[in-house]
Amino acid sequence: MSSTPTPHRWLRWPEDRATPRLGFGADYNPEQWPREVWAEDVRLMRAAGVNIVSVAIFSWARLQPTADSWDFAWLDEIMDLLHANGIAVDLATATASPPPWLTTAHPEILPVTATGETLWPGARQHWRPTSPVFREHALRLVRTMAERYGDHPALTAWHVSNELGCHNVYDFSDDAAGAFRDWLRERYGTLDELNHAWGTAFWSQRYSAWDQVLPPRLAASHPNPTQQLDFKRFSSDALTSYLRAERDVLRELTPDVPVTTNFMVMGETKGMNYVDWADEIDFVSNDHYVLPGAQAHDELSFSANLTGHIAGGLPWFLMEHSTSAVNWQPINVAKKPGELVRDSLTHVAHGADAVCFFQWRQSRAGAEKYHSGMVPHAGEDSEVHRTVRELGATLGALAEVAGSEQVPARAAILFDWESWWTSELDSHPNNSLRYRQEALDWYSAFLAAGVRADVVPARADFSGYDVVVAPVLHVVPGALAERLQAFVEGGGHLVTTYFSGIVDEHDHIHLGGYPGAFRDLLGIRVEEFAPLLDGETVLLDDGNEGSLWSEPITVTDPSVEVLAWYKTGEHGGRPAVTRRPVGSGSATYVSTRLGTGLEPLVRSLLDDAHVPGELPAAVRGKVELAVRGTDEHEFWFLINRTAEQVDVDGVAGDVLVGRRPGAAPEGTVVLSPRGVAVLRRPKV
Repeated sequence: MSSTPTPHRWLRWPEDRATPRLGFGADYNPEQWPREVWAEDVRLMRAAGVNIVSVAIFSWARLQPTADSWDFAWLDEIMDLLHANGIAVDLATATASPPPWLTTAHPEILPVTATGETLWPGARQHWRPTSPVFREHALRLVRTMAERYGDHPALTAWHVSNELGCHNVYDFSDDAAGAFRDWLRERYGTLDELNHAWGTAFWSQRYSAWDQVLPPRLAASHPNPTQQLDFKRFSSDALTSYLRAERDVLRELTPDVPVTTNFMVMGETKGMNYVDWADEIDFVSNDHYVLPGAQAHDELSFSANLTGHIAGGLPWFLMEHSTSAVNWQPINVAKKPGELVRDSLTHVAHGADAVCFFQWRQSRAGAEKYHSGMVPHAGEDSEVHRTVRELGATLGALAEVAGSEQVPARAAILFDWESWWTSELDSHPNNSLRYRQEALDWYSAFLAAGVRADVVPARADFSGYDVVVAPVLHVVPGALAERLQAFVEGGGHLVTTYFSGIVDEHDHIHLGGYPGAFRDLLGIRVEEFAPLLDGETVLLDDGNEGSLWSEPITVTDPSVEVLAWYKTGEHGGRPAVTRRPVGSGSATYVSTRLGTGLEPLVRSLLDDAHVPGELPAAVRGKVELAVRGTDEHEFWFLINRTAEQVDVDGVAGDVLVGRRPGAAPEGTVVLSPRGVAVLRRPKV
């Protein structure tokens, strides 16, 4: 599915649009509360510095109580109240969850699982992305909303649906089957091309008519892998098509109002190829929630970094995150002191020009009543709300950062949705492989080394980087292989890993030995994979320990250097990590999962590429640096990764957030535990 990228347009602030500001607010659900609470809400919003809220996200049943009746009086009142108090509205189209009257009259809009079960109402997102009946009713609502509120002075942006695909990305219904066939016809043109792409000579799967083709429903054994991959592509594209449908109505009726929808770049949410989606909207928005564990903050930074580069380095909107605990994890822990502000400013550091939460007032009923809010159950007199006010003041002090763009690093980590999807299909050498975890491990190693690394889509222009890491880059079409070859030949340093370069865009093996598309570039050859059993490890001669994977590498180019050897295991004495010099560039291969042991290797590779850290050596690993910039200034965000105070010496600049102690050496910045400082520096 191709599209002409939409030019970036930011929020249409209702008044004084030339004044820079960072957005600050939340999802606001006044329909959950009696009217007497609304005045209290706006009083508290003003006191906290809130200047934008998202409204009407789950309001379809309230706005359209029956098929033939409407109730906009309450929303009219809320829009007017917010505007009167200087608070802009990111107005949702309210289509995220269909009302009971619609699903009762038209149960054919409900999604169907791979096993044929219907997903019934009672939660949310109970609709098929390909249902023509759902689309008819939803677009009627969108059109009615746009006609009514398009000229309202509070309206600053349109918010299409909500978290598209969060619960309904994969639908296996008859509607989906028909749409899947249409998508395949457009992609392949003929059944012969489809049969070739899917390798249907295997297991007697050759199709002789289009109506024989189905989604990969529950089968007796493993469904065709390319069928699975194409269904993932189709499912993401089906949601893109729906996004376009709503967007087109909004652009027809309100061409001056920017349109967005909230992505979910976080954790294992992988069904939606957001790189493609970014072309469809005026600015990128994202929802992110911290996942507990040793890499919790690293994952937040990774996701924010990736979101910023999906947005092309331009400002984006943090639509949702949490002030404290969520409700949907097995154990929902409260945030520690400093984390609410640090989490928020880390997103700003990576390009967010708006910081919002789910939600404004913590619900007293419903499935998310234990999810924290800006106003918790304890009310205004609470530590959470006091910290919210602190954050509002901090964002106010950073107003001049608004509109600045991300300053590129010298290193990048490639992230590819199709490699994510394909590398984790069934019938593979090791089903414990987790694509995103491998990418996150490399990112954590760069953070530990104190060197910035951008997380960029595989389609990005990486010619300006010195070092590019492509972990588990499993799907490598010819054009991508050529771009990486040219990068190395141009003096760049490429690092890739096990299970990379293995298949083309049809999930067909690059023949001749592994790692397939990269075999000649790396100067090595592998005849057979050697995955490791759960709990099994191998030692390397540099002291590192590998897990998940190993390989019997044969060096085929005499210029290849062996950086580490297997010391134990079936392939003890054979290369584990190799590097092939190519002019002033190089191509490095890592044949096992090193996890937390990647840092020494990353430091060595950066030294070879002459990429230094930008912070003093004493704080590298303790402090993350992220940089935004304008034509005149750079904004350095110093983020304390530890629970201890850290003094950063030798950093010049005007302190916008944070402090310089009077008795400390000139240029010292003090970071409180989990604290953040922001410096304005002249652009070099």
